[in-house]
Amino acid sequence: MAKEIPDLVAEVRAGTGKGAARAARRAGMVPGVVYGGDVDPLAIQIPFNVLLKKLKAGQFKSTLWNLKVEGQDDVRVICRDVQRDVVKDLPTHLDLMRLRRTSKINLFIPVEFVNEEECVGLKRGGVLTVVRSEVELVVTAGDIPEKITVDLTGKAIGDVINISDVDLPAGAKPTIDRDFVIANVAAPAGLASADSEEEGEEEAAEA
Repeated sequence: MAKEIPDLVAEVRAGTGKGAARAARRAGMVPGVVYGGDVDPLAIQIPFNVLLKKLKAGQFKSTLWNLKVEGQDDVRVICRDVQRDVVKDLPTHLDLMRLRRTSKINLFIPVEFVNEEECVGLKRGGVLTVVRSEVELVVTAGDIPEKITVDLTGKAIGDVINISDVDLPAGAKPTIDRDFVIANVAAPAGLASADSEEEGEEEAAEA
C-alpha cells in the first residue's frame, strides 16, 4: 500500500524579486518558488504559521508533498531548501522542486513490528529495544511504501534485527550502505543486572 502524501497548500505570489518577497512577509506569508518538471518556475507563498508548524513537526525536507495551488494542477514536490533569518532562525523563503512519478527520492519510512506474540524472547520477559522507528530509504515518487514491516516471530533474547533481515518494498533501498541495526530483543533488566554481577564475581575470583 502506498504511503498517503500530505497536502501542502500555497497561494500564487504576485510579483517576484526582493520587494515582492518583503511584501509577502509583511502580510504574514513566507515566499517561495516551485521549479523543475520542464515548466516555468512558479512564485508562491505559504502562511507563516502553517509552514512553521510543519517545520517544527520534523522531516519537512524529506517528506513528499502534494502541492495545492488554486488555479494550478496539483503536483508532487519535495523541499530543497528553507532559508531562515540568521538571528531569529525563522523561515524567510523556501524552494520546492517538482517531481515525476519515476523520480527517485530519499524519504523516512516508518517501521512496524508484527507478531510480538510469537516472539520467544518477549514471552520470556525480554524487551524489544527499537533503535530506529523510521528508516531512510531511496524510493520512487510514484510508489512510496506506507511502512516497512519487521516480523518478530521466533526472535530470542539477544537477537539483533538488521536492515538486511527485512524484506524491503520493490525498488526501495537504504540510503546507508552498511548493515545497520533496527532493533534488538534485550534481556529483562533484572536478568541483565544478575548477569553483570555474576561476571563481576567471576572476574574477582580469577583475580
